[in-house]
Amino acid sequence: MEQQKLNPALVYVLSFIGLLCCCFGGLGVFLAGPAYIVANNNLKKVSDDPEAYEPTSVSAMKTAKTVALVITIICALTLIYNIYDLATGGYEERKAIMEEFMRGFQEGANNAQ
Repeated sequence: MEQQKLNPALVYVLSFIGLLCCCFGGLGVFLAGPAYIVANNNLKKVSDDPEAYEPTSVSAMKTAKTVALVITIICALTLIYNIYDLATGGYEERKAIMEEFMRGFQEGANNAQ
């Protein structure tokens, strides 16, 4: 009987896109979380019949699961921080910083002309 291979590519892709989306208020948790679930489900299949899967692909899937878990935690913490910050009045400070940035950007554009 030929051994099956697990493909951790989907887990890696979702995890790394989730890490990039972490910059957008922690929204990467909606990609990295499902990546972790996919990896966990694949590893549950392996635990039911470990002889049917190649050991190297199982090891790669375990690594992908770890990466997905770490990125999920990072994104979740970022999301929780942003929710807390906005709930406690951080919105006004962010708005002031963005307005100052835009004024500086417009002044720089006017000086360049």
